[in-house]
Amino acid sequence: MKIALIGYGKMGHEIEQIAISRGHEIVSIIDVNNPDDFTSEAFQSAEVAIEFTAPSVALENYRKCFAVNMPVVAGTTGWLDNMPEIKEACDNNGKTFFYASNYSLGVNIFFALNKHLAKIMNNFPDYDVKMTEIHHIHKLDAPSGTAITLAEGVLENIDRKTKWALKDGSNSANELAIEALREGEVPGYHSIIYESVVDTITITHDAKSRKGFALGAVVAAEFTAGKKGFLTMEDMLKF
Repeated sequence: MKIALIGYGKMGHEIEQIAISRGHEIVSIIDVNNPDDFTSEAFQSAEVAIEFTAPSVALENYRKCFAVNMPVVAGTTGWLDNMPEIKEACDNNGKTFFYASNYSLGVNIFFALNKHLAKIMNNFPDYDVKMTEIHHIHKLDAPSGTAITLAEGVLENIDRKTKWALKDGSNSANELAIEALREGEVPGYHSIIYESVVDTITITHDAKSRKGFALGAVVAAEFTAGKKGFLTMEDMLKF
């Protein structure tokens, strides 16, 4: 499969290595130094583009891909207010877009576990629930897209929590407080904590490196090539 990379930072390099190891060809790499290459022959020869950049440029990157009918696997978070535009392009204009807040298989198992535990804990109001997420100092958005997905899984299933909010010391009882820390080169740590006066129940996903995210992005690209519409991990994993 021919793949284009948009963004060539640490994740882009990891994705390149894994894609090549799985027998794919990287035909185009677009980064800050060559933003006009979206219209290049090399870029347009790709079957799918994998994008990991920054929230400030992600939406425009997707628009440029759609302009040349390039399917996109999107790994950038922090731009989700504009998601309706992307879904409309998929639904009404035949574009292809795969989105996940986190491409790690382990994290997606964790998403499912989080929802299941929240359903159980809805019946135990003596437990308050909160979240901690830790990422490297280069991450621009807070909370992380993964933390927001986890929070949504809790809010869907626990009646006593109606919204999430960053922890600020004055969170109300109906808020799911998220503590977002930026430390060193941490690739990703997410913990859901249920606490009562007698005990604490905690589930945690702690990424050891970026390789799990990169592998998931390549597998998503393999799944996306040749398809139409708006796609997610639920479409691909089906568990």
